[in-house]
Amino acid sequence: MYLDGLDPLDQRILELLTANARLSYSEIGDQVGVSRVAVRAHIEALERRGVIEGYTTVINPQKLSGAYSLYLEIEAAPERLEAVSAQLCGNATVTQLYRMTGDCCLHAHAVADSQERLEAFLRELDGLRGVRSLRSHVILERMKDVKGLRL
Repeated sequence: MYLDGLDPLDQRILELLTANARLSYSEIGDQVGVSRVAVRAHIEALERRGVIEGYTTVINPQKLSGAYSLYLEIEAAPERLEAVSAQLCGNATVTQLYRMTGDCCLHAHAVADSQERLEAFLRELDGLRGVRSLRSHVILERMKDVKGLRL
């Protein structure tokens, strides 16, 4: 359903990369029945189109000693939304930021390396001009975490 705009070969390549992004072009080619050169061309085309945004290592903050991971619901004054968003995007503690519908206009994920840094970060947000309300939720345990779109 998500991949209707892609040909079956691109769909299969994406399924394999989603399961294991460390597969080589040759390994993918063996599984889909084309050469590694063809796989490389398809992957590069998907990257140019922005279908594949990048490759990364996912680190679980709950497994690191002293790390605090939290979600934030932020309501900003409409005339300050862009400025508040820009400040949050520029803050190294914020790892993800989304504009939302519903009870809050911004949803953020943040990771702090200590309780002191977490408290300082929340104080920064409390003093951020244009923030009308802020709700923070510390993550106790990650039970499921799907990265990107699952096919």
